[in-house]
Amino acid sequence: MSSCDGRIVVITGAGGGIGRDEALLFAREGARVVVNDVNAEGAQAVVEEVRGFGGEAVANSDDISDWDGAGRLVQTALDTFGGLDTLVNNAGILRDRMFVNMTIDDWDAVMKVHLRGTFAPTKHAVTYWREQSKSGDQRVARIVNTSSPSGIYGNIGQANYGAAKSGIATFTQILGEELWRYGVLSNAIAPSALTGMTEGLTGFKDRLDEIEARTGWKNPGGPENLVALVVWLGSPLATVNGQVFNVRAGHISVAEGWSVGPAYEKEGPFEVAELDGVLPGLVAKAQPQTNAYGVPKTYGA
Repeated sequence: MSSCDGRIVVITGAGGGIGRDEALLFAREGARVVVNDVNAEGAQAVVEEVRGFGGEAVANSDDISDWDGAGRLVQTALDTFGGLDTLVNNAGILRDRMFVNMTIDDWDAVMKVHLRGTFAPTKHAVTYWREQSKSGDQRVARIVNTSSPSGIYGNIGQANYGAAKSGIATFTQILGEELWRYGVLSNAIAPSALTGMTEGLTGFKDRLDEIEARTGWKNPGGPENLVALVVWLGSPLATVNGQVFNVRAGHISVAEGWSVGPAYEKEGPFEVAELDGVLPGLVAKAQPQTNAYGVPKTYGA
């Protein structure tokens, strides 16, 4: 048996990039896949790829940031395949600018696709899973969200995207705490892959070129190198919950997130002058904030 035999999987933003490779691998692992993308032609092309090797798939072009559209997406899985087991929230856009040049439209567009576009399909899916659980037919359900290194570690020029992806990471954790009683596990990936969205990030491309030169690994930044983690998280094999995983070429790690560091406590209220003598020392004792590669960040004074 393959890891996802008979499972029904919905993937948003699957007409290209990481979503496409997620759809292909889920199908190869035995899943029946709903390929969602607002680019209907792209979604249908992925469906044809899946059918070309004997898999089962159907296209859906609804806007997942639209409440009714997200509902129709979930209903497509129910009507076509008779249920839903895994939701992969992958759809996303970039509107990168330095913050001083960022417009309200840049902000709103990213928040709509990433946050509303994660919430709406998830809410419809969870409503179905809760009803199934209450009727005594609890499914082995999985949510796989897509955060980003920008959302966990920050990245210059991506205040909107990083804020949205950070929200998705926290959303993932909270769902993990709330939904397990209905048979639903919630996890996320923070992927680094070379796709149409990231091809302009020269620093990342330089790292990939170094890996290729050192190892001979062709196209290490290809999204096909990342999606095994998504399929595992979306399968019954996964027992972890509420976690975010960094994933890039040849690397998977647990993103440990915020944790309570060095502390100062007293009985009674704080004074401003008192804190001036305490807080710099606390920060100096704390673990440094790092980028996605573990390199400590330097903030200008």
